[in-house]
Amino acid sequence: MQGLEEKVLDCIGILERIYGHPVLEGRDPLDLLVITILSQNTSDTNSERAFAALKEAYPDYGRMLLAPTKEVASQIRPGGLSKIKAPRIKEGLARVLERAGSMDLGFLGDMSLEEGREFLLSLPGVGPKTAAVVLLFGFGLPTMPVDTHVHRVASRLGLVPQKASIERAQEVLEGVVPPDKYLSMHLNLIKHGRAVCRARSPLCSACALDEICNFRQHGQKD
Repeated sequence: MQGLEEKVLDCIGILERIYGHPVLEGRDPLDLLVITILSQNTSDTNSERAFAALKEAYPDYGRMLLAPTKEVASQIRPGGLSKIKAPRIKEGLARVLERAGSMDLGFLGDMSLEEGREFLLSLPGVGPKTAAVVLLFGFGLPTMPVDTHVHRVASRLGLVPQKASIERAQEVLEGVVPPDKYLSMHLNLIKHGRAVCRARSPLCSACALDEICNFRQHGQKD
């Protein structure tokens, strides 16, 4: 029987042959924090539209922080849950300003991974996935975000326990995926989840991972 670590390596290799080897592209960590909060419980299209509206209305985060919460909520309405997300974003910005003295998360680069994660998790609306996105994509730190696509595909493949929470799935995957492949595994699982291993009507007959997939091989239920 194939061991879990061997299965993970096979999965990484197959996905990279299909979707390529992702390269980390530098992005402002504060932008990442805001757009990831906006992405919660909505589509990428809606969250990107909301983020674009914010950036157009407020050229810098200082102005956004000073703006009335209702005004900010109006700008991000296309992203959904604007009355919840607007105060979270503003409170997060206020705490960053208090900690850094400026609208800049660069100080996280001087912290250990756990210290950085602890600070981010202390912010309103920030869970393990959002913290991991900021740390991985903003600083290249070794942590692997788990969103709904990653969670679903990893569960179907049998890489994480079926009933594992997203938080537990992140712990498991970080334990079996080589750290230098966190970026690749995260992004390629998302691509595969959108294109093939869809939440409804997954295209199992067209899946290159079918031979190592529990869902496909054993009729496993979601």
